[in-house]
Amino acid sequence: MREVFHQSLEDVQGRLVEIAELVAVAIERATMAFASSDVALAEAVIEADAVIDDKAAALDELAIEILARQQPVARDLRIVVTALRVSASLERMGDLAEHIAQLARSRFPERAIPRGLKSTFTRMGELDVTVAHMLVELLRTEDLKHAEEIRNLDDSIDELHLSVFEKVLGETWKGEAGTTVDATLASRYHERFADHAVSVAKRVVYLATGDWAGADESVVVA
Repeated sequence: MREVFHQSLEDVQGRLVEIAELVAVAIERATMAFASSDVALAEAVIEADAVIDDKAAALDELAIEILARQQPVARDLRIVVTALRVSASLERMGDLAEHIAQLARSRFPERAIPRGLKSTFTRMGELDVTVAHMLVELLRTEDLKHAEEIRNLDDSIDELHLSVFEKVLGETWKGEAGTTVDATLASRYHERFADHAVSVAKRVVYLATGDWAGADESVVVA
């Protein structure tokens, strides 16, 4: 019975990694679509979000079944509870990638990135993609150096997010109302994507150490 139980826990971890990999693909494709106005790629991201949602829901069902049947304690309980919370964050990250793709689709055939902000959004996209791949490795290995790296990258994304607001609120900004809304929304989606990655990293730190205060010190959630 214990062997079956531990196989179930391994299944939980494997499913989290699988969902995180799908999220990494989603944000990579979404940022590419946003930068190039590739409507076909944007559509692919939007359609694939349902797969992420379904896998997250299935993982939640498995975790609840483990709680009900096995009544885990100590670290085993932390694994299952952490999985439920991480699953929710990953599902939301998939949604944010979808939102970026939707912006690209809505502006087609025009470029979704406003003039004067191309380099900023290009960099934000690159950082989000890096964060997503680091998150996969963190969930796969529980190597906490990735948690710290994610936090540092999140700080950089926050700075870029702030620079977008400074740009669109500045006296020299000439963008129309729709362009301004798109810029602020896109920036917010990129920033929140990284915030959810930080939240996941914080929970993995707690899972590895059992110390929530230590997790707060290692990874600060925005």
